[in-house]
Amino acid sequence: MPRQAPLRTIKRWKRYEPRNNWRLVPKNTRGLYVLYRQRGSDYEVRYIGVAGISPSGGGGIRSRIKIHSAKKRGWTHFSLFEVHDNILKEEIRELEALLLGIFRHDSRIQLSHKQKGSVKLYQLRKRAHWKTS
Repeated sequence: MPRQAPLRTIKRWKRYEPRNNWRLVPKNTRGLYVLYRQRGSDYEVRYIGVAGISPSGGGGIRSRIKIHSAKKRGWTHFSLFEVHDNILKEEIRELEALLLGIFRHDSRIQLSHKQKGSVKLYQLRKRAHWKTS
């Protein structure tokens, strides 16, 4: 019998990796990543993104961080959260929408993108979803 994974969604993760360590991330790693700016011993969230959800299946976290490294300023470190192979692209997007929804109006976080999140996630707030049977 196969060994049970400790978490159902996240396969493995790294936290507060220096910006130049993007080369150590395996190609085609799917999941979420966060870009930070280090200020003393604190890490300020600058960006939350997803990778590995393109129709071709390519464009993993490594390539996304490489692109950010070449184009985006104001970040020094990254974290990544790789998902299991059975996690669908839509589920990765759902995780991103959840995180962006949580942090969208947090004054301590200066996200460089202010996406509104997921239409599907916002639909779940409607009264119809809270009716009891």
